[in-house]
Amino acid sequence: MRAARLIKMVLLLQSRPSMTAAELARELEVSERTVTRDAQALSEAGVPVYAERGRAGGYRLVGGYRTRLTGLARGEAEALFLSGVPGALREMGLEDTASAARLKVSAALLPSLRDAPRAAAQRFHLDAPGWFREVPAPELLPAVADAVWDDRPVIARYRRGDTEVERELEPYGLVLKAGVWYLCARVPGQKASERGPSGPGAHRVYRIDRFTAVEAVTGAGPGPGPARFQRDPEFDLPAFWAERAEQFARSILRAEVVVRLSPEGMHALPHAVDAAAAREALAGAAGTGADDDGWVTVTLPVESEEVARTQLTALGPEAEVLAPASLREWFAAQAVRLALLYGRK
Repeated sequence: MRAARLIKMVLLLQSRPSMTAAELARELEVSERTVTRDAQALSEAGVPVYAERGRAGGYRLVGGYRTRLTGLARGEAEALFLSGVPGALREMGLEDTASAARLKVSAALLPSLRDAPRAAAQRFHLDAPGWFREVPAPELLPAVADAVWDDRPVIARYRRGDTEVERELEPYGLVLKAGVWYLCARVPGQKASERGPSGPGAHRVYRIDRFTAVEAVTGAGPGPGPARFQRDPEFDLPAFWAERAEQFARSILRAEVVVRLSPEGMHALPHAVDAAAAREALAGAAGTGADDDGWVTVTLPVESEEVARTQLTALGPEAEVLAPASLREWFAAQAVRLALLYGRK
């Protein structure tokens, strides 16, 4: 514990011209008296820590001393690339690892570049979760993240409807989408040439908040400890996720509605419904042209008639539902209610 703190103290002093005892105490989460004792211990060990007294005093390293403790470990280097997503790092249990990595990088930078981490933090920040809701981090996320980092197969139990399913998985990657964590994993069991789109050997997507248990597979490797799987070098996580996300978006659009749109309605359509569905509908109507009023009739894929009610209501008088008849009747009834409501004096 103390050895790690002494190393961190050296790295802090190496990354800045000088630091007061109060600043070091705050960074190291100890008392100023402990900082004084640690500085004395470093000096006795041959690290040239110099203490300057007075209001402008503090601690600094003498003579351009530089430690060789700035080499990045693999886990730290990987976590560093996620340092713009502090919430995600915290939820995966990597916050301390990323902090250590950033500190090592800062200590290794030339003096003229040591403000780079602060400058970047002031200019870029990624806030991944969606608005207006708090999504708790899945309890098993750190265990899943450890398995992803180390290519360790796991036995996972997860909820599927009203039942629980147990399956061996090779965890390939994690995706944070609108505050929800997903695992992209392969189900072992078949050669690549024998894989179907969802059978053994195929890559699948699982919501981590539906996992009830995760246990590392052991005994399958050449030595003691957790087993490891052979990762497919051609697997591309961003490309896989983009393809699956598009498939999912299309799979839930099981109904169609026919809508007549004004020019303003055409412009607003992608903001009211699924953007890909809107593009498809507008592209399909491109060859028919507009009517005498400048309106265009489109066939729009939707999730359901109930969902279409909410989505198309956002277009107001810039959209006229033509089919199905039940949806048109619903909008007609709402129009009557609105006319009565706003016609009151």
